[in-house]
Amino acid sequence: MRTILSATSGAFRAGVLAILVSLPCVAENWPGFRGPGGQGVSAEENLPLTWSLTTNLAWRVQVPGTGWSSPIVWDDRVLVSAASPDGTSCHLVCVDADTGDIVWNRQVFSQDPPRKLAENSHATPTPVTDGTLVYAAFNGGRIVAVDWKGNVLWSWRDRQFVSKHGLSASPVLYDDLLIMPFDGNGPTDVNNIGYLTAWDGAFIAALDKRTGQEKWRGKRGLSRQAHVTPMLSEVNGKAQLISGAGDVVQGFDPQSGKLLWSVQSRGEGVVPAIVCGQGLVFTSSGYGTPTLRAIRPDGQGEVTATHIAWESRVNVPLMPSFVYAGGLLFCLKESGIASCLEAETGQVVWVERLGGAYGASPVLAEGRLYCLAEDGSTVVIGADRTFKILARNPLEGLCKASPAIARGRIFIRSENTLFCIRDSLRK
Repeated sequence: MRTILSATSGAFRAGVLAILVSLPCVAENWPGFRGPGGQGVSAEENLPLTWSLTTNLAWRVQVPGTGWSSPIVWDDRVLVSAASPDGTSCHLVCVDADTGDIVWNRQVFSQDPPRKLAENSHATPTPVTDGTLVYAAFNGGRIVAVDWKGNVLWSWRDRQFVSKHGLSASPVLYDDLLIMPFDGNGPTDVNNIGYLTAWDGAFIAALDKRTGQEKWRGKRGLSRQAHVTPMLSEVNGKAQLISGAGDVVQGFDPQSGKLLWSVQSRGEGVVPAIVCGQGLVFTSSGYGTPTLRAIRPDGQGEVTATHIAWESRVNVPLMPSFVYAGGLLFCLKESGIASCLEAETGQVVWVERLGGAYGASPVLAEGRLYCLAEDGSTVVIGADRTFKILARNPLEGLCKASPAIARGRIFIRSENTLFCIRDSLRK
């Protein structure tokens, strides 16, 4: 069982605390994008507050290939996906969490170079694991499953998938299903269809995690391109897949792919992952009219007029995901402006500038927010009603992948290097 770490109320009350997904609840593991609950929250303790290239750096290793996928951690293994710069060769790399040694580097498939923007990579989706197999998606629409020796057990591809930006959302696990959104463009005119103009070709695919056989395909209706990793939760005692795309936020039945509800959220190129708390789900729309919205996820059908609890157009992130903690919603813009809001009402508690540029999502542990900037530095702030910078920690290299926290360590991936941060006074 995987547990989402969040406080809830009302119809959402206990659902986020006991989501029925197939990842074991082991606090020391970080099995997918944004950790064991998909909310960027870790239960780890005794983490280092400060580090540098000479202090509390356990090890560093050069990662073959390129990619902006985040590290995942299971027991004593760290995995990242990578690709050749032209995207023709796609790999998974397994690293020993204790030593930093590369255990294996496997090419999982080769392909014709798919389309993407220069700012993106061909290995941006973060892998996910249930402890038995590892699942990874790559630009071009292919998903693979490998064992812990790197052997490919199955491969699936949607050959119709085309994206002006490239594939960036990450897969999630639910029961025996691997679920992945494909919010791309129409293949005939990527500069219009699905970008400037909404279309009905976007979908969510659910695959049998053991075989790769497609079990269902959920249709969105009219939407535009996006890169939002779905969130699994429980609403009124039933599991629900909450998924955002360009122009819409929607709830699906994860067993069947049936569309349950939909809210209009105008904008394309949406990136921040959805988080939950206070009986609400928190989302942002993309480029156009960026808006932060809090939505009640217990509707049926088109519920834009009835189920938006509040919305704000101030300091809306376009890339980093939110963090919910203790009734507060923390946001970080690409420009380095951090803000804290009352989750229930949207009222601003504080707004402060951290400095730097940010593409990675912040993570929370021990009441601290770790905010990784693109220059490799991490600003640590208190997850509190009073703004306070606790530390500024320099590393080196371009960083766009979100950190992972596991086994008393923080794993940070730069453009070419994987770093392991650990308190040198603790074993």
